[in-house]
Amino acid sequence: MLVLVAPGQGAQTPGFLTPWLELPGAADRVAAWSDAIGLDLAHYGTRADADEIRDTAVAQPLLVAAGILSATALGDVAPGAVAGHSVGEFTAATFAGVLDDTAALTLVRTRGLAMADAAAITETGMSALLGGDPDVSVAHLEKLGLTPANINGAGQIVAAGTLEQLAALNEDKPEGVRKVVPLKVAGAFHTRHMAPAVEALAKAAADLAPADPKVRYVSNRDGQAVATGAEILERMVGQVANPVRWDLCMETFKELGVTALVEVSPGGTLVGLAKRALPGVKTLALKTPDDLDAARELIAEHGVA
Repeated sequence: MLVLVAPGQGAQTPGFLTPWLELPGAADRVAAWSDAIGLDLAHYGTRADADEIRDTAVAQPLLVAAGILSATALGDVAPGAVAGHSVGEFTAATFAGVLDDTAALTLVRTRGLAMADAAAITETGMSALLGGDPDVSVAHLEKLGLTPANINGAGQIVAAGTLEQLAALNEDKPEGVRKVVPLKVAGAFHTRHMAPAVEALAKAAADLAPADPKVRYVSNRDGQAVATGAEILERMVGQVANPVRWDLCMETFKELGVTALVEVSPGGTLVGLAKRALPGVKTLALKTPDDLDAARELIAEHGVA
């Protein structure tokens, strides 16, 4: 059984879209999406520097566009399940047929702008905790006033809060945590600091007519499969100010009997987590089109094409 997954913000690197634009028809698709959302995706995906693509309003639609392009390049794939980490849920929604490409990109553009506005209110950020016991770490974060915004499994929790709170965490790590790593994001996502963005996203989502998923859609709110497009969209809106439970998604993958996991571009982060949390599951990250043949072989063995 194959699961197709999409990464969240922070996975982007300068120029990562360049090789994907060389695929037949890709540049035209990206140009059309750029016109639809008022953002030059090709520029940001090929020529912009790290600081430019760190901007939440840019990074989010850029990641979704790359995910759609790379998944399309695989050909007709029928995975047993799909899921996305944070903004990756918008990419996953296109895999499942809940939203079409333009609707997903238009909505995620609104999400990125609204979250950037919310992040500008207070100086906030996120840091990854590597190692340690999850229960011990969560209790320690709460003591410092921080939110466990991403509980990723495989010994990783992402803390979010003000820069002062994160500085205190750096000086006072939870017992057992090996390292605290600041993330390349521009705010405390999936926390109360993002509450203003929820209202803006809900207003934009009200104009959409989501379809029910054609394949199993695993939500990172709680790792549960969601059967209706309306509920998926509702969860995607609320997710902005609530924690991501990728650990529970991986538990669901295990229960479903997943044997292979392919992460769309810019892949790597979720494959790394899966290698530690899902031993025995074959994994592949789509970093460039050079990875497509290997991905197709994996799909032929574990998925239904």
